Amino acid sequence: MNRRFLAAFALAALATCAGACTTTAPSNNNAAATTPTPAAATAAALPPELKPALDSINSDDLLRHIKELSSDAYEGRGPGTKGEELSVKYITEQFQKLGLKPGNPDGTFVQKVPLAGFRAEPEASFKAGGKELKLENLKDYVAVSRRYEPQVNVDNSDVVFVGYGVEAPEYGWDDYKGVDVKGKTVVMLVNDPAVPSPSNPNELDPNVFKGKAMTYYGRWTYKYEEASRKGAAACVIVHEEGPAGYPFEVVSGSWGRENFDIVSPDKNAGRVGVESWITLDKAKELFAAAGQDFDALHKAATTKDFKPVALNAKATFHIKNTLRTIDSQNVLAKLEGSDPTLKNEYVIYSAHWDHLGKDDKAQGDGIYNGAIDNASGVATVLEIAEGFTKLATPPKRSVIFIAVTGEEKGLLGAKYYAEHPLYPLNKTLANINIDGINQWGHTSDITLIGLGNSTLDDVAREVAQAQGGRTISPDPEPEKGSFYRSDHFEFAKQGVPALDPESGTSYVGKDPSFAKQKRDDYTAHDYHKPSDEVKPDWDLSGAVEDAQLLLAVGYRVLQGDKYPEWKPGTEFKAKRDESLKSGA
Repeated sequence: MNRRFLAAFALAALATCAGACTTTAPSNNNAAATTPTPAAATAAALPPELKPALDSINSDDLLRHIKELSSDAYEGRGPGTKGEELSVKYITEQFQKLGLKPGNPDGTFVQKVPLAGFRAEPEASFKAGGKELKLENLKDYVAVSRRYEPQVNVDNSDVVFVGYGVEAPEYGWDDYKGVDVKGKTVVMLVNDPAVPSPSNPNELDPNVFKGKAMTYYGRWTYKYEEASRKGAAACVIVHEEGPAGYPFEVVSGSWGRENFDIVSPDKNAGRVGVESWITLDKAKELFAAAGQDFDALHKAATTKDFKPVALNAKATFHIKNTLRTIDSQNVLAKLEGSDPTLKNEYVIYSAHWDHLGKDDKAQGDGIYNGAIDNASGVATVLEIAEGFTKLATPPKRSVIFIAVTGEEKGLLGAKYYAEHPLYPLNKTLANINIDGINQWGHTSDITLIGLGNSTLDDVAREVAQAQGGRTISPDPEPEKGSFYRSDHFEFAKQGVPALDPESGTSYVGKDPSFAKQKRDDYTAHDYHKPSDEVKPDWDLSGAVEDAQLLLAVGYRVLQGDKYPEWKPGTEFKAKRDESLKSGA
């Protein structure tokens, strides 16, 4: 690989143009947000050559893109629908208007992503203690099969409670304890094992599964993967809103429609036959009928000594799959670097264009518009792309802008690109992914999910400081495992340092509780619901600042004298070191 680098910007150089750069004031801000604040001096201490790029980012353009992509005409932007056609067309046209080159080396603006669609019609029941428990789909449970088969049946399968369903040798943890669960139905808890701290039983032990912060072991994707490795016939996760990080309606809203996956050559035969969630109330009813105390087993599962418990129960699932295959699309554009050698190295900005589509059976509004999730992220990538085109001289390295498909179906577009990259990942310095933006005004900080994972955080901290003294904040809700829930994770798994920014938590002129109030309100009322639409009281001034920061971070990396690195102890460092060493 090419290890030639040019000089980085010194932090002192960032301060040389203090007061020389100002940003265009967003014209759709509310009156309060236009009051000058320290954070409002967005470009004041950034390199003067960035001024045209930063000035081009404004809230009117952000709002225009969001309104278009989240309009009812796009029908919720479901992959393989009219909404995909319109989304791909719109994003491609915007890239072309900016004068960007096609992002695919084949001369097009798209990368085809072959997907298989699965629309499940499940039936499920348990027999426990001589009693049959009927389950109502979408109310009591959800169930899908990702095997590419028209019918998947699990009949009278023994039910085993396996705690949190985790096998983590580095923590000396094994919830399966050598029990053979082949052909059985495993029931497990969501999130990581909630191990109490030895010094304070009201807090979690920070030395086990990172305490409050979720690890990948806590993600539902891991739990189904582990159940598959163990040969289980079905895997059922008990939904608890706190540990899950969202209400059951989010699960039923996402899983109760057509789902997609990338199909393996064996048609996903190695996947667990049934992937399911069950409500907490129904789980307690099942355990009680089986003669077990759910709360007692829940507590027991927080210890290393926990052993799987065979419930006096049988599970039956019948899943009818309506199948189809589609070529969905990632949309890509390229701004070629100005250095003859370094232009073959890259920074990728990404956001997912897809959302949940529409529910034709809904009474009333059945279109999942996805304004924040994630029309706003695509809008921001478009604005950052426009900013880069305003530079008098392009960055030394090349910039790739990607709007990926299938995030809502399991990060599928990002996964496909990361496994079938159009540009070498060992020459991809960073991925900056945007999944939702700040719609509530100026913040004196910006949140970085997974703060401390890579040296990208250090670059962001320096740029934030140059933005009138802004700061970097860690994830305020690490228990939700957000680092593993968005597209950057697929790049990280391949070793590419990734930045996952979110709205700050300190709103200028607002009560300290304002940020949490807004997060909680969005999660409860809009997240993965048809109500995720453009709101009349939005204030995108903070989103503009964040977009400018992310542009400046990318620019620093594109011009820098060394590659960003994963910090010691992160699970992605070994993969990156291997990639750079082998040149693969």
